[in-house]
Amino acid sequence: MTEYIIIAIVSFIGSGLTLFSGFGLGTILVPVFALFFPIDIAIVLTAIVHFLNNIFKLLLLGKSANLKVILYFGIPSVIAAVAGAYVLSMISDIEPIGEYTLLNKTFIISPVKLIIAILIFFFSLVEFIPKFKKQEIDIKYLPVGGFLSGFFGGLSGNQGALRTMFLVKTNLSKESFIATGIVLACLIDVSRLTVYSGQIMLHIKTGHYPLLILATLSAFLGAFLGNKLLKKITINFVQNIVAVMLILFSCLLGLGII
Repeated sequence: MTEYIIIAIVSFIGSGLTLFSGFGLGTILVPVFALFFPIDIAIVLTAIVHFLNNIFKLLLLGKSANLKVILYFGIPSVIAAVAGAYVLSMISDIEPIGEYTLLNKTFIISPVKLIIAILIFFFSLVEFIPKFKKQEIDIKYLPVGGFLSGFFGGLSGNQGALRTMFLVKTNLSKESFIATGIVLACLIDVSRLTVYSGQIMLHIKTGHYPLLILATLSAFLGAFLGNKLLKKITINFVQNIVAVMLILFSCLLGLGII
């Protein structure tokens, strides 16, 4: 019963908060599921909740998505993610920079993730500088942003944060920014769930579906309430939330915690 309560609460709060940032629910849920399940099962269960929650958010906000941004940014991103994952498989034997133990768990600091963490941290920090905050990305450069976020996302396994880092500079309204990010996340989720399809059927058969349903419904509720709150906040608030979460994410990534 304990796992039901903890996972439901985290799914609810995580979904509500990450509605604004455009990333982070998977990052939050994997370690929570991993408290009660082997890591491979935790990843699969998280992927299912993540995808279903994105579909629900798409129903709430999908009409505000910017099709041009999706095409210009999304297609290069998906293609580059495959290339990034391929490069990752080639350099997976690179020795880590270091490792440390905290609370009886060993964390490994890899060169690739540390470099990406530093880049995200730097670009997120300057987001608080007024002059930089007003700068926008011209739509003609979106394919470049899509390619870079996709490639480094495939390389590090954390595409959501990189995608958001670019999208937040596209001068979209708060609704369009969130909806466009959701559509792009759904594209990535579909490709990811295709890989997990065999494991999904196995884990549903083994009786994990009650917890899966609870986590999904809790995430739905969090997204629903977050959408209600969206009407009362400004795009500046969303940008600040994104910047703070990117800084937090970069620190956790650089330390090898995610």
